[in-house]
Amino acid sequence: MSEILTGGQMLWKLEGEDRALYLRHDASEPWRPYEEFPQYALPDPEGFSKGIATFLALLKQNWTAIKS
Repeated sequence: MSEILTGGQMLWKLEGEDRALYLRHDASEPWRPYEEFPQYALPDPEGFSKGIATFLALLKQNWTAIKS
């Protein structure tokens, strides 16, 4: 994971029966899948939601989890 901006927002959305992580740097931006942020995306352990590793890393960088 390269240089991370602090203060972004994260949201879990349902994709079919699975959850996937969506990100945005600012509330004025649209939500985008975490895979569109290759500078942050980390590989996930098998069997976990898409983006869990990225979510945990960004929490440590003061990103905010928004309730969906």
